[in-house]
Amino acid sequence: MASWGAYSYLYGPLIAFVAVGVLVLLLRWTYRRGRSVVERPARRGGQGEYGLLVPVAEPATFAEAELIRSRLAASGVRATLAPTTDGPRVMVFGDDARVARALLRQQRG
Repeated sequence: MASWGAYSYLYGPLIAFVAVGVLVLLLRWTYRRGRSVVERPARRGGQGEYGLLVPVAEPATFAEAELIRSRLAASGVRATLAPTTDGPRVMVFGDDARVARALLRQQRG
């Protein structure tokens, strides 16, 4: 049987303390305030704060907005429902905005 020397009884607890220390450092880094890698809850923004998405419809209720979004999606236009500070908005990418508006006008008339 191989022997690790006179201090072999220290290696097990030392490895355990090092492993716990590494876990503590990783968790502190993960849950630190300000620069966390954990996703923050979404916040509502104005309709101009959604990057590449532009509003194509301004319905009064979320139910109406979901109906519009589903109609656009059925027509092949990628659309999303965004809860903005100005109310619900149906948003699409800028390249699809003209097509989406035309589909909405066509369905209205």
